[in-house]
Amino acid sequence: MKLGRGRRGPLVAAVAVVVTAALVVGLYLFQPWNLWQDETVSEALPAAAPTATPPGSASAAPAPSASPQTLAEGSFISHEHDTKGTAKVVRLTDGSHLLRLEGLDTSNGPDLRVWLTDAPVKEGVAGWRVFDDGTYVSLGKLKGNKGDQNYEIPAEVNVADYSSVTIWCDRFDVSFGAAELAST
Repeated sequence: MKLGRGRRGPLVAAVAVVVTAALVVGLYLFQPWNLWQDETVSEALPAAAPTATPPGSASAAPAPSASPQTLAEGSFISHEHDTKGTAKVVRLTDGSHLLRLEGLDTSNGPDLRVWLTDAPVKEGVAGWRVFDDGTYVSLGKLKGNKGDQNYEIPAEVNVADYSSVTIWCDRFDVSFGAAELAST
């Protein structure tokens, strides 16, 4: 059966619209240009000055540490994308906590987040999707896919409840890389 000339034009136009829509949606979801764009962050470890207690006054709180202390750390392993670097949970001199990523080197991607989790870090494909199965805290968007960066851990978060860190792609629910945190 041959299509008449009058029916072929609308069919070609409809196919063109569908292909264009699929291309736009695919570009939005995957954002492939991010694979060739690196964003490097170089944040220093903050060093809050301890507050002085007036002589003769009693304080119920323990004296702050003279320098930041690393409580736990681990090296990143690759999951969906090649990922290297170190993650550290640091207690600052004022008693607050932060997650520090040092020497991070991963791919850029859409909607990347930094999560503290209670999930075990597993090698290979088995570890790609485990981090949203248990308890996790999003510390915010990944500031850059390379470099040194700090993420404030909210005061209500008990850092002892979390054993790993992941660079999580929220768009596709997959880990780019993760680090198991071991006490130091």
